Amino acid sequence: MISPSRKLFYVVEAMVTIAYNAGHGAISSRDIAQRQGLPPRYLEQLMQKLVRGGLLRGVRGPHGGYVLARERRRITIADIYTTLGVEKEDDHNGYKPTQIGELIVQPLWRSLDGAMMNYMKETSLAELCEQAEQKHIRKTAEEKSDFTI
Repeated sequence: MISPSRKLFYVVEAMVTIAYNAGHGAISSRDIAQRQGLPPRYLEQLMQKLVRGGLLRGVRGPHGGYVLARERRRITIADIYTTLGVEKEDDHNGYKPTQIGELIVQPLWRSLDGAMMNYMKETSLAELCEQAEQKHIRKTAEEKSDFTI
């Protein structure tokens, strides 16, 4: 199975978490990193790329974190991919293809790459949030219902 880089997977998951919990305030990258089992500094660097790319907005203060910079229906997975600047994991430097490689296999991979990019362009955060709602995934705000008397 062809799968996205780990970096892209973690960032898309973080973006869906932020989008899904929109309206409940900013979401801390530390909270997201903890859930994903990542070092907070690793995820924070990726989130800053998304801020610079105009997909997220940072919120300072004790309840700070990140919120979407645009409506979730206006952010696609392709936007995240291009903003993140995910490198191809193996660019085949120095590879000299055979005739089969050049005329058959490389066009296949280009076609698959194009199809995947088209699918990412058609998939918005709003669609992924709808899927989360259909699967009854709890929102972050619902998990933090801690009462002190």
